[in-house]
Amino acid sequence: MKKLILSLCALSALSFNPKVQAMNRMNNMRGIWISTVYNLDFPKTTNPELQKQEFKSYLDELREIGINTVIVQIRPSADAFYNSKINPWSKFLTGSQGQYPGYDPLEFMIEEAHKRGMEFHAWLNPYRVTTEGTTLNELSPTHPARKNPNWTISHNDALFYNPELEVVKVHIEETIQEIVENYNIDAIHFDDYFYPPNYPLPDGELKDGIVADKRREHINDMVKRVHDIIMETNPSVKFGISPMGIWKNDFSDLTGSSTTGGESYYTIYADTRTWIKNEWIDYIVPQIYWEIGHKSADYETLVKWWANEVEGTDVDLYIGQGIYKDEVAMEIEQQLNINKEYYKVKGSIFFTMDDLLDNRGSSKDTLKAYYSGSNPQPPKILPDIFTDNFADNFTRFENNTGQTMLVINGEVINTPEPPILENGTTLVPIRVITEYFGAKVTWNNNAKTDSIKKDSKNILLTIGHHIAKINDLFYELKLAPRLVNNTTMVPIRLISEQFGAEIKWHGEDKVVEINFNH
Repeated sequence: MKKLILSLCALSALSFNPKVQAMNRMNNMRGIWISTVYNLDFPKTTNPELQKQEFKSYLDELREIGINTVIVQIRPSADAFYNSKINPWSKFLTGSQGQYPGYDPLEFMIEEAHKRGMEFHAWLNPYRVTTEGTTLNELSPTHPARKNPNWTISHNDALFYNPELEVVKVHIEETIQEIVENYNIDAIHFDDYFYPPNYPLPDGELKDGIVADKRREHINDMVKRVHDIIMETNPSVKFGISPMGIWKNDFSDLTGSSTTGGESYYTIYADTRTWIKNEWIDYIVPQIYWEIGHKSADYETLVKWWANEVEGTDVDLYIGQGIYKDEVAMEIEQQLNINKEYYKVKGSIFFTMDDLLDNRGSSKDTLKAYYSGSNPQPPKILPDIFTDNFADNFTRFENNTGQTMLVINGEVINTPEPPILENGTTLVPIRVITEYFGAKVTWNNNAKTDSIKKDSKNILLTIGHHIAKINDLFYELKLAPRLVNNTTMVPIRLISEQFGAEIKWHGEDKVVEINFNH
């Protein structure tokens, strides 16, 4: 019988939610892609207030199903769903590219996702400039491609940034840096748009020839540079890519998969094996959109191949699952059960949101039952919190993890790294500061410092140093901030008290309790 630990202090003044569950997303991804190109999933209106209500209703419904991560397309056509000095506002917000939508959609969406305990991954298409049939002259006058048409290449009546150009690589770096610096995202996410599909080679060139290899090198260089700029700007932000489901077929390469479908290595010049081997990405989501037993690309054959591909690396594997297809939607439970047989598979991301919410092939009903029934909690989930029926002024915590728990205003908080307790001081991930205290955090990679700003307070912390600067005064810390798996861990008591919060440590229960008002 699990041990019930009774906290030592009365919490009657707190607002409890008995349904709150902290979900370990890194080991149990339950994601959904939310497409904005052509307004496929969102938004369905150009009215900003209705857009906000629409997005919140999606999050509520997705959370009820069991989804814990949203991957939202914020750069569908080299434009922006956020306030940018580099790229114009997306036309899919207002109907007119470059027009201010009346609010910052990215800031709003991140805040609403985090309120619900969901991760927010910012999905970008790095190269696509236009969809089919749109010309340069139809772009906003401020669009970089319109101002620099020599940056682009054309294929199948659509425009793309030329991956070979250094100026394009710098543009992508600057775009990523702007987002990571200014927004509290959990990850940067690319899908399978690299070179245009089947972009022709010069006459006489082979698919494994010099030109083809050079194209793959350009994509590799871009991926590495994006990895590096994220690490320099904010190493706590993850980087993931969702490529085509097949790297190479085994008739092209003996180490490829036993399949006969389109190959990302040749079709879009995406060498996913190199990205994994060099750990330039934190996670990979192959789009295995086929059903079990498919004659060209059997589902389990590909899951097994990708699980072997990430073996021995720190790259997490999630499976992209195409519930937009009836045959996949109707067998989604069987596919999830196959995933469970391969320990390297750490979750799923589903496409599309509209198909899920429309319950295609009963997929919504199936996932809701699956995530709440046969697989209710990930193995490393933090404890549930619930009101004690016998004493309204106490809260019980069910704690069998052996780790320190963090509770803010009655809510058990899931953190990418567990709190660290040493020398009477508790370190927690700095993301807790940004999400729950409304503070802005700026990371300086060269100086290895974090600047935390809220109202008139400015706290400066340095990795490995026991001195904190608060405005113009210096304070000695018992425990220095540190990096753990690229997560910045900072002293919670100092920061909480500076921001007017009350903090309590319940040693026997291993509970850090913080109470504050927003």
